[in-house]
Amino acid sequence: QVQLVESGGGLVQAGGSLRLSCAASGRTFSSWAMGWFRQAPGKERKFVARMLWSGTGTWYADSVKGRFTISRDNAKNTVYLQMNSLKPEDKAVYYCNAQSDSQGYWGQGTQVTVSS
Repeated sequence: QVQLVESGGGLVQAGGSLRLSCAASGRTFSSWAMGWFRQAPGKERKFVARMLWSGTGTWYADSVKGRFTISRDNAKNTVYLQMNSLKPEDKAVYYCNAQSDSQGYWGQGTQVTVSS
């Protein structure tokens, strides 16, 4: 049973940083894409960042390029999202996603709030 457990959200002032973690379990993810999405109140869930677990590719939404970095720790089976220079518009629930050609899983989400 695949489980994705996010942590690391919280309240931060504009310009600050947070690091989100996504602990993945239940299978090996070596050929999967791991990603982060976010959903602001009353809005659709949107793509933030993605990487291949193999580490051979990373992609970012234009709105976070240069500020956010996705990475993973193989030994801990954990994916991270380092968020720097946070803005009030980054406020959202952040979700971890694991995606293969035929399956997809979501975590429960972690709240990020950025005060101005």
